[in-house]
Parts: sequence; structure tokens; C-alpha cells
Amino acid sequence: MSVNDTAAALPAADGEALPSRDRLPRQAVRFGAVALLWLAAAGVTALWPDADEWERTGEFASLLAVAAGILAVAASLAAPLTAAPGGTARPAPRSRLSHAAGRLADSMPWLAVLALALIGWEVLTAKLNLLPRPFFAPPQALLEVYLDDWPRLLDCFAASLTLLATGYAIGSLLGIVTGVAIGWSRAVGYWVHPVLRLIGPLPATAWLPIAFFAFPTSWSASVFLIALASGVPVTILTWSGVAGVNSAYYDIARTLGASPRFLVTKVAVPAAMPHVFVGLFMGLGASFAVLVVAEMLGVKSGIGWYLQWAQGWAAYANMYAALLVMALVCSGLVTLLFRVRDRLLAWQKGMLKW
Repeated sequence: MSVNDTAAALPAADGEALPSRDRLPRQAVRFGAVALLWLAAAGVTALWPDADEWERTGEFASLLAVAAGILAVAASLAAPLTAAPGGTARPAPRSRLSHAAGRLADSMPWLAVLALALIGWEVLTAKLNLLPRPFFAPPQALLEVYLDDWPRLLDCFAASLTLLATGYAIGSLLGIVTGVAIGWSRAVGYWVHPVLRLIGPLPATAWLPIAFFAFPTSWSASVFLIALASGVPVTILTWSGVAGVNSAYYDIARTLGASPRFLVTKVAVPAAMPHVFVGLFMGLGASFAVLVVAEMLGVKSGIGWYLQWAQGWAAYANMYAALLVMALVCSGLVTLLFRVRDRLLAWQKGMLKW
């Protein structure tokens, strides 16, 4: 090994290994290859004539070309090397843009697969018309929905998020309180545990007839169903977390003169928070499933209502567009919940693996 190779392998001042001379060029090549794939997708969309007329083909091709340009720019921002004295390759000072480009490098395989999927989708639908219409729409049809029907989509998603937030908040709060009570008090557990075992295995949608009969409005019935779907897993996981707290924690706190209220709020609940967040994640997924079903059966505005309306009019492009946005919203909420968990459980960093 030469002196320069040895120097390139030594750790940098901040504890990170210095990159070799050929590592970053390979990274730039990956960026360039993926950019070419997106440019190819733009070329296929724009230059290959459509089998049927689609209004937004040009706009969609332009978006693909913009994505290819962004990837090409990211290739030049991904931590360029500068020559240091002695021939050692050292990274240049990184700006925010270069830092973002470095993080984008981890997504290169997925971006390549996405570009290939868009090319295949475009060819099978808009270009060759191999998939039957109207059940399969090309990607520019979804873009047309976003550009032309965005006011209705926005209104429906605002209504759905309001309904989801209300039901999820009520169910999560009641689930945490009930789970703590069951895990802490044997008397509460004696009466609530059988009820929980009875209704827990049943899907929340099984309560649809009772909910719409018992509640005065379809909105309140939907809130109940969402709260039930989110509250059951939160209750079970909170109960498990409180019941599994090491008894030595309570003994130490009692030795120091802790009151029962202190034992619950400062010992049991913080120790059970990892289990609580697992229940919150499970409840969020169940809430989304119940949200769509509940809105299909009576709510006048929302993503479930929009899906039913689109299916009734055979507007499958609208349905796919709404499902895509719904998936992104669900993913965003899960990411937000992860951020909240990391902030609240920062004191347990290194003790837990997620």
C-alpha cells in the first residue's frame, strides 16, 4: 500500500473516514445513470405518440425532465473532492445542497426502479394501450386529476384529516388511561380485562350498524369507530408496558418517599412509553383503514367519499390519484410520530432498538 492510499484510509479530524479517490466518482456515475433513466422516461413520454389523446402528456414529460435535471445537478453537488497537500483526496466544505445530495444518494436504487416503473406504466397504458380502459390510467391522467380537481381533493383530505385527528386523539388518550389503569390496579383489571378480551379481537368495522344507530350523526359515528380502532391496541400495549415495569423501580421510589401518584406518573408511565408508542403506531394504521370504510357509509366529504364517488363514475384515475396521496399522507404521519417518539424517548437512546 502506498503512502497516499494509507493516508486516504486514515480517519479524518471529525472521526469520519476520508473517501478514496474513486469512491465519489462512482457516486457521481450512479447519479448520472439514474438521471439518464429519468431523462429516458421523459423522452418516451414526449416523443412516442399516445395511442389515445391525453391532455397532460407534455406537462408530465416536463416534470420527468425536471427530475432528471435535479439528479444531474445533485451529481455535481455530492461532496466534490479537492486536492490536498501530499496528494490526499479530501472532501471540499459541504453546503446544505451538497449535504442533501449526499442523503439523496441512499435513494438511488429506488429512484432507478421508480423511473423504470414509470416507463413501463407509460408504455403499457398510454403508448400501446395494452391494459383495458378505464380500469388502468396512464401516469399523466393522475397528473390531470391533481391539476384540474385539486380543490375537491384538498377539501376531502382536510375533512378526512379532521376526522382522523379527532378519533385518533380520543382513542389514543382513552387507550393510554385505560391501559395504565389496568396495569396498575387489579380491581380495574378484573372488570375491564374481560371486556377488552371480548371486543379486542373484533374489527372496528363490525360495529358499523350499532355505531350508526347509536350516534346522532354519521360524523360522530365515524369518530367512535376510529377511536375504537386506535384505542384497543394502545390500551393493550400500554397495559403490557405498565405491567412489565421492573418492581425494583417502585421499591427504590417508595424508599425515597414517593407517593402512589408519583409512582404512576413518574415511574410506570415513562417506563412503559416504548410500548405505548408501539400501540400508537398500530392504532394509526388501523385508523386509516376504518377511516375510509366509515366515510364510504355516510360522511358527505372525505377521502372515502371521494373514492366511492370516483368508482361510481368509473373515474379510476381520480381513485388512483386519491390513493396515492392517501399513502403519502399516511407515511408522513408515521414519520411525524417517529420524530415525536425520538424526541420524547431521547433519554432512552442506546437502551432500545427500533
